[in-house]
Amino acid sequence: MLPSPGQATASPGSNEVVTRECCMRRSICSLAALPLAIVLALPGTVSAQADSRLESLKEEALQMVQDRAKQVQEIVDMQFSFGELGMQEFETQRYLTGILEDNGFEIELGVAGMPSAWTARWSNGSGEPVIAMGSDVDGIPQSNQKPGVAYRDPILAMAPGHGEGHNSGQAVNIVAALAVKELMERENIDGTLLMWPGIAEEQLGSKAFFVRDGVFDGVDVNLFTHVSSRFGVSWGQSGGNALVSVQFRFQGETAHSAGSPWRGRSALDAVMLLAQAWEFKREHLRPAERSHYIIVEGGDQPNVVPQWSTIWFFFRETTYDLVMESYDAAKLMAEGAALMTGTQIDTIATIGSAWSRHFNKPVAEATYANIEAVGLPDWSDDDIRFAEAFQREMGQENPRGLPTEVGDLGGPVDLSRSLGGGSDDIGDVSWNMPTVTMRYPANMPGGPGHNWANGIAMATPIAHKGSLAGAKVQALTLLDLFLDGETVDAAWDYFNDVQAEEGTYIPFIEPTDKPAIFLNEGIMAQWREQMRPYYYDPSRFGTYMEQLGIEYPTIRTRPVSEDGTPARGLSGR
Repeated sequence: MLPSPGQATASPGSNEVVTRECCMRRSICSLAALPLAIVLALPGTVSAQADSRLESLKEEALQMVQDRAKQVQEIVDMQFSFGELGMQEFETQRYLTGILEDNGFEIELGVAGMPSAWTARWSNGSGEPVIAMGSDVDGIPQSNQKPGVAYRDPILAMAPGHGEGHNSGQAVNIVAALAVKELMERENIDGTLLMWPGIAEEQLGSKAFFVRDGVFDGVDVNLFTHVSSRFGVSWGQSGGNALVSVQFRFQGETAHSAGSPWRGRSALDAVMLLAQAWEFKREHLRPAERSHYIIVEGGDQPNVVPQWSTIWFFFRETTYDLVMESYDAAKLMAEGAALMTGTQIDTIATIGSAWSRHFNKPVAEATYANIEAVGLPDWSDDDIRFAEAFQREMGQENPRGLPTEVGDLGGPVDLSRSLGGGSDDIGDVSWNMPTVTMRYPANMPGGPGHNWANGIAMATPIAHKGSLAGAKVQALTLLDLFLDGETVDAAWDYFNDVQAEEGTYIPFIEPTDKPAIFLNEGIMAQWREQMRPYYYDPSRFGTYMEQLGIEYPTIRTRPVSEDGTPARGLSGR
């Protein structure tokens, strides 16, 4: 964890003690060498000039990002066409790091023991402050879908796809970073940009390892982005749950299931007993808890008693202690299941984890001011028609269309009244340094989540416009952090004086745990070569929809009955 402003730290290999506050204010300390009359005249003048310069650079940054609208569209569409699942995001890695390397960033591949992970770093002047920018990149199984088509119509049926919209966040961050980098070089602005991907976020599989292995050492602020149907940011404790993801694997003994079943010991029986035990436990869980499981290994064929079987659980609760309470209960159930079946617990493996999220107030306030300044995109009539057609397809009688107003700045959630919800391993990052998640409006309201329906807008003008607006906000917030002389220090004051009073970070993962890099290997091996011919080619086509021959928007048309209402059971394109 980084020291707070003013906290003393020793430089490695020396006895010199340096404070973070003095390092951040080196230029101000140097004023002591100036004549007194000049020093007295400086504060108001310097402040006014600094404010004027910052505002001028912000105006320029907005135009620079706007000028990169085509690049935003290409990155969004390219990632959409890859459709890669967690721990297998290799085409995405190659493509994004290629853009950053071409623009002067230093690339490191395979960070924190994950082959598909990477970082990209660029520094100027003193290199301080260090601002990290992250966004998830993985897709959803079986969510493959043609963009711009407001009903189920896959490119490849049952293939992976971007059924949450993680194909858009890196466009937001990269375009913002490239615009600000250009200004930093020209204006001699000190600082470092550290770009990173959320790998296997759908399995909560990477960020705790990034934290543990020092990927964020020295980072002052982490700016995270996530796709949404609205434009917003919040501070304080979020309403989502913490989580630990665990696989229980049992070992038994094979036998002929008909000839001599008494000689076998079924690992699958142990898995089913553990699952049934948890169902009895479910009645007694708190309202905020969420828990779910799948059997990932259940034997080879019915006439062989299964020697190996594995069940995969997600245990979610509002706090670390409550998650661990459920996890410990499941361990006891697993021991009982093994005793009842004469099997053994082979392994209990942590696959992923996520702390609940706590976001930084000063950085959220700066981000929100920039959201208000940028505002929502100008949605076209086609965008609105598409959104409303999609919402009707989802069974909504009164479609909402697309957002027309920016909401309020979000505040803390009272966990004692929380009814729980989803999880995101950005929580682990947020408990180790000042962090916010900016949600940008690149998707449509009304989808069920983790579904093909949440991907149909993600390579359309809605995604392009929303991601461009998000990139503008990120660029403005970067300039605030690099130049306003206040927000970074205020962020650490909040982190140490407010957030730290609410809890102490204890990782769910152990020092010996390793990332689950085997995840989705088989699925991507099955689909990657079939998907490859559908990768976006921006040298030949203006957009991915153009490449696929899709007219935007493609919506269902319904024959009208004599009384003027849509006829049931009939539909067309």
